[in-house]
Amino acid sequence: MEGDNLGGTMRLGAYPAHLAPRTHIAEIYGMTEIAERHRHRYEVNINYQEQLEAAGLKFSGTSPDGILPETVELEDHPWFIGVQYHPELKSKPFEPHPLFESLSQLRSTSHGWSE
Repeated sequence: MEGDNLGGTMRLGAYPAHLAPRTHIAEIYGMTEIAERHRHRYEVNINYQEQLEAAGLKFSGTSPDGILPETVELEDHPWFIGVQYHPELKSKPFEPHPLFESLSQLRSTSHGWSE
């Protein structure tokens, strides 16, 4: 694999993120500044943000400098959230991550999506 640059590009550990106010994910966390654990070397190409948002995908969280997308969501969906980090790394059996708890609560209510 000579010539392939595979070193030093992985994001490991906790990174801060800014969540846009009045978004589903900010409501779930109850705040707009979070830190979550990462373990990946891929990023969403921010050059497509305008096209993706025009199609309904909202970039609801970014790195503090606004360069790296951290979270996306569909505004007109009861719970469509995508994250760049690993919420399972901060979850415990009796203390689920806020995202898992939110999804579980929505699913258990009558106003959630149907089977």
